[in-house]
Amino acid sequence: MSSRAERSAGLLLYRIADNGLEVLIVHPGGPLWAKKDDGAWSVPKGLYDADEPAADAARREFTEELGSPPPDGPLLELGEVRLKSGKVVTAFAVEGDLDAATIVSNTFEMAWPPRSGRTQQFPEIDRALWCDPDTARTKLNPAQAAFVDRLEHTLSDR
Repeated sequence: MSSRAERSAGLLLYRIADNGLEVLIVHPGGPLWAKKDDGAWSVPKGLYDADEPAADAARREFTEELGSPPPDGPLLELGEVRLKSGKVVTAFAVEGDLDAATIVSNTFEMAWPPRSGRTQQFPEIDRALWCDPDTARTKLNPAQAAFVDRLEHTLSDR
């Protein structure tokens, strides 16, 4: 393992609905994730290089994974978490709205079925979901649940 962990940046979209705070989370696409739910969801995010500002990468990845640009509003810094894989994820939050049913994700290729010699394309994100913070904490990768806690704390201080 290299001494430099991979770095991802993501953007947690939030809105204040009639029933309170809601956040938009995404489910990874492809056959490896098809039957996984709780603990498998994520903040829209992706890898970035050291020469790209994390906030710029978060906005770029949001656009690539959801098919529309994020709102132009001010970003709230949510800090970093380290995933079990060692990857470090930096996240920001921005207030806005988006129809989760209309997302169009970029795609990736992988050999599938295994050892078949064939490659197939899959969406990087197969669905998005607006949910309350408790549902988000259950569905998100456990390390990323901290972003929801930090967002709630930040909003309560306003």
